[in-house]
Amino acid sequence: MSKTTHFGFKTVAEEEKAKHVASVFTSVAGKYDVMNDLMSVGLHRLWKRFAIEISGVKAGQRVLDVAGGSADLSRLFLKKVGSAGQVVLTDINNAMLRVGRDRLLDSGIATPVAQCDAEQLPFPDNYFDCVSIAFGLRNVTHKDAALREMRRVIKPGGRVIVLEFSKVAKPLEKIYDAYSFKLLPKMGELIANDAESYRYLAESIRMHPGQEELKQMMIEAGLERVEYFNMTGGVVAVHRGYKF
Repeated sequence: MSKTTHFGFKTVAEEEKAKHVASVFTSVAGKYDVMNDLMSVGLHRLWKRFAIEISGVKAGQRVLDVAGGSADLSRLFLKKVGSAGQVVLTDINNAMLRVGRDRLLDSGIATPVAQCDAEQLPFPDNYFDCVSIAFGLRNVTHKDAALREMRRVIKPGGRVIVLEFSKVAKPLEKIYDAYSFKLLPKMGELIANDAESYRYLAESIRMHPGQEELKQMMIEAGLERVEYFNMTGGVVAVHRGYKF
């Protein structure tokens, strides 16, 4: 009998989730950046910059940007590592990966790009100084497997950075729910002509592990000194773990 998992609030067979997620991101790829700016009132850019700062990435290092989509993090990491370093942009979704690759190329930036699954990273052990995943982990079917893979490919002393929507502070819950389930799908309908994908986004956030649960998952994946930083009242959190 097939195992099941969550796709938003729906229960689906595990082997079906990746197909459903792919459909969502293929649909929204063209308007992804515009919607990010609208949905977060531009705050996503500050969240991403903070994640980069606490990554500790230095010139000459190697970085893997998992589920990097439109390449916001890759672009920022490239400034950190400089010409002596390397940033590899990956995503499981071809439409999103093309958006990111084209954005970089349009800016005159060439960096390795690979379409791959976070649960099966095609890179050697102990290769990267840092692995990041921003707003992608909640879409992964087996989050524990993805976290183990991220740990595997970082060097001893390396870091895994997870930037993700998280559990909002209790006083904000009612207004956040109203925004998520009423306004967000309406914005998706008006801007991206796709209310359903943004309804899934709101649902997937609610089904994603909270701050403490994700911290424990990272520890169980073998990461050490795991800590997290809440931003915007817990709307998002950045988790950081090390490999020693």
